[in-house]
Amino acid sequence: MAVRGGRKEVRRIGIMGGTFDPVHFGHLLAAEESRRALDLSEVIFIPAGDPAHKRQRRVASPEDRYIMTLLAILDNSYFTPSRIEIDRKEPSHTVDTLREMRHWYAPEKVQFYFITGLDAVLGITSWKEHEALPGLCRIVAASRPGYMPEKIKALPREVRDAIIPIEIPLLSISSTDIRQRIEDGKSIKYLLPDRVEQYIYKKKLYRKRSEA
Repeated sequence: MAVRGGRKEVRRIGIMGGTFDPVHFGHLLAAEESRRALDLSEVIFIPAGDPAHKRQRRVASPEDRYIMTLLAILDNSYFTPSRIEIDRKEPSHTVDTLREMRHWYAPEKVQFYFITGLDAVLGITSWKEHEALPGLCRIVAASRPGYMPEKIKALPREVRDAIIPIEIPLLSISSTDIRQRIEDGKSIKYLLPDRVEQYIYKKKLYRKRSEA
């Protein structure tokens, strides 16, 4: 850790949370652009263990989503995976994860930057204890270039003040789209890393139930 003027600098750490079902180039671009723009020392990818907001649909197993995430970030030394939510028995909530991760570092020596999509940020008031998030992290809202809807002004002021907008190219890639393409028998090449693509085919993920 660098020392300036006899005082240790605060370490800036990105946290890329998500279901990652599956992880794709949009996630990786958002993490890398945020890392460079905010001078982050690392970005920790945290696949949700039991995503409370995704229970209305079938989700790939936590272990499969963790392995896909690990495969996707192998080539970037600034990216690291974490099993903190995969190994947690209770439903995954961002506020709980951030509080737990605070204990990994010396007090007041780390600043977290929670990286997520703008759509997720717009629904942040439905998250558990959302009002506590600004005290735990800055919120990086990744959006496609030139897109920042008026709805963001409707968020509570303390949340709004914690948001850092980041424009990400190719952010139109989505996990939903990829799952649908697999189910329809379409190609997913160039939408996600080759290692992840091969893992999906090997494990027969996201196929129609009759084919799985």
